[in-house]
Formats: sequence, C-alpha cells, structure tokens
Amino acid sequence: MKILFIQALSMEGIDIERVYPIGIVVLASQVERCTDHTLALFDMNMALDPYGDLRQQLDLVQPDVICLSLRNIDPLGNKTSSLIPSFAVTLAVIKRYAPKTRILVGGTGFSLFPDRLMNEYPEIDFGVTGEAENIIVPLLNNLNNPPRLPGLCYREKEAVIIVPPVGDYDMRDYIMPNRDLLDPRPYLTVNKYVESIGVETKRGCCFCCGYCSYPLLQGTKMRCRTPAAVVDEIEFLYETYGVTRIHFTDSVVNIPVDHLDSICAEIIRRGLPINWSGFFRENLLTEENVALYTQSGCECFSLSPDGLSQTALDALDKNMKVQDILDTAQVLAASGVVTVYHFLVNTPGDTAATQQEAKELIDAIYKIHHASKTLGTIVLNNIRILPGTRVEQQALEHGVITPETDLLYPTYYNPAPYDRARYELEIYHTKKNIFMWQEVTS
Repeated sequence: MKILFIQALSMEGIDIERVYPIGIVVLASQVERCTDHTLALFDMNMALDPYGDLRQQLDLVQPDVICLSLRNIDPLGNKTSSLIPSFAVTLAVIKRYAPKTRILVGGTGFSLFPDRLMNEYPEIDFGVTGEAENIIVPLLNNLNNPPRLPGLCYREKEAVIIVPPVGDYDMRDYIMPNRDLLDPRPYLTVNKYVESIGVETKRGCCFCCGYCSYPLLQGTKMRCRTPAAVVDEIEFLYETYGVTRIHFTDSVVNIPVDHLDSICAEIIRRGLPINWSGFFRENLLTEENVALYTQSGCECFSLSPDGLSQTALDALDKNMKVQDILDTAQVLAASGVVTVYHFLVNTPGDTAATQQEAKELIDAIYKIHHASKTLGTIVLNNIRILPGTRVEQQALEHGVITPETDLLYPTYYNPAPYDRARYELEIYHTKKNIFMWQEVTS
C-alpha cells in the first residue's frame, strides 16, 4: 500500500517562521518499522505553490491512503484569519485529483474539533484524536474493518463515532523518528528567529491553566523520555544533519526539574555545541539551574506567566504570584540570556485597577532587565477561547460568547470596556523596548 503523509498548511504567507513537522515524521517512522508499506512525506508549509505541489505529489506517489495532519486551526497571535479554509481546499484538491484515495486526518487542530470536522467534511474517511503511535498501524492494516481503537473517529450510517483517546503512550518506548523520511536540512535556513527543529522530552502537563488545551490533548500525567535518549537524539541531529539549534516542544520544559537538569548535564558531558530554547515555568527557575541551562546552550528563556496582575493570574488558574514573576526576572536578567515574556490581556475580572497593575508589572520587568539588556520582548495576546477550557465557561457566564458561538473559527475573550487594552499596552511596552535598545547604540 502506498501512503502519503501530508502536513497541512499551518501558517499564513511565505515569510512566517516554519517548524519541522515532527508529528507526521514520528507516525511515518512507526509505520515504516512495522509494515512494508511504501511511504512519502510532504510539508505544504515548505512549498511556494502548496496546492500545485500537492497535485504533483498526488500524481507522483499515486497514494492509496493519505494521512493528513491539521496541526493548527488558526494562526493565533490575535489574528482573525483561519486555517480551516486552506484545510478544506486541501481536502478538495485531494478528492479531485486522487478520488479513490482514503483520507485519514489527525493532529492537534483536528483533535480539538473531531466531530465538527468529520461532519462538515465528508472527504475524511477516518480521524484520529490524541496520540496516534499505538493505533496508526492497526488502523492502516484494517481500513476495511478497523477495530474500536482509542481515539479513532469513523462513520456509522449517518453518525460520526468517536472512541475516546487514552493518552497513555509510554514515552520510554519512544523511538527516535527516521528523519531521512523528510530531510531536516532545508528547514535549517528558513527562519530568522525561531528554531525550526523540535525535540520531545515528554508529553502531558500537570498544570491546568484556564485557557489551555494541552491537558485535554495530552493528559495531565507527564510521561518522560530518559535524558540519555533525548540527548542521543540531539547528538544524532547534530552529527547527521548539522542541526545546531533546537526547540524543546514540551508544554513546560523545566518540569520535572530534575528531568531537564539531567538532560542539560548530559549535553554538557558530551560537549555538544548546540543551542536550545523552550517554555519555562517561572517559579521553578533558580540561580543554580539557570546557570546549568545557560552552560548547556539555552539561548532564550521563553516564559508564559500570562497574568499581568494577581487578579489575572488567579482567573487563569496559574497558581503563581506576581512576585514569582519578578523574582524569576531577577535571576534571568543576571544570566545574560535573552528572555521573552508572554502575557494575556483583558482577562476575566479585569478592572481599571488591574490595567494599572499591568503597566506597573511591565515597568518592573523592564527595570530589572535594563542593565543587562536581556529582555527580548513582551508578547501580548488576547485569549483564544478553546472548547473544554475554564475560559470557555467564563466567557459563557460573562456573555462574551453564547452556546451558539462557533469556536472553530478565531474567537477571543476580549469584552468591553477593555477591548482596546492590548493596543494601549503594546504602545506602552514597545516604547520602553525601543528606548532601552537605543540607549545601547547611542
């Protein structure tokens, strides 16, 4: 059987930072190890003519089955555009030029709206929600009569049936994917800032932030790879493909703390000349582990404290204090490594007082980083409302959305009277950023 794995468009435009589609490579590697099917992989994000190149792939491969990954439903970043139209067009192109091909769809974007997408797009034969490593092979081997596999979505008469996923893949069984299936080297030069190559160290998140879908997608139990296996993969990427910059794809990279510490100690022991980044939990960073992370090649500490006031932190279930953010800023400012902060604006419960507190926190962060000039930027976003989250319930309770609101398309928590607060705060912090760097060059 000939199988074509496709990464659907997950960005807008050709000048956006791209990331290597590790998801389809992991699944294709699983299929390669367990079957004798013929495999091909195609990332639409790397094509100058995505639909034209897709047709060429269909003509070249003549697939019996297409495994299509929908990673993102929209570009986020406060944008109101959606990636669902391009996904729909992709399905239409496949059906027109490969009408007998069976289509399987998965990915994080699909996992958020499986019932809706299966019902709206009859081109989809099967869907997979959540992790697919344990079900992809038995599904492909039994397409005419698949068993009720965890996470499987299928049609029964006029109904869409979704078997609940279990999210129990043991990451100790994780085998490094065969990246020869999709050469990483073209990805090494396409970005200006973001590391394009990702490495998983674990799955699952023990936090339950009010806006976040990670616990819904991966579960709340963290499942870790061994540190040695993680560094084996990093070393292989460096020696085989010349990868010198990676991003740890974990939702929070420094929990468990000793897990990341062990990974970094092993990177140092092997003398690997790589740089890396990830998203960190603020109140777990100390002078000691920050020094270890810096020595092992951390080139950017990305933080997502989210709340610009204690009211916001509490509303978002961050289980954190404002002082934790400031204490962490002190530690990171002394490290010499760039720090980027991500905050959410106009959160549930905001008042004129919390708006002022937001400016005061921004002032404090800039003051702490001013001498070392280690503040990259502060990213401000409104909350994208996702199904199944606490923020969805808050939005319903406060009348920001109704039960009829279509969350498949970009929907933000941004009610009046602070619906313009993001713009005001962006002006406020950007002036500080520009003036800080002008002082360096003047």
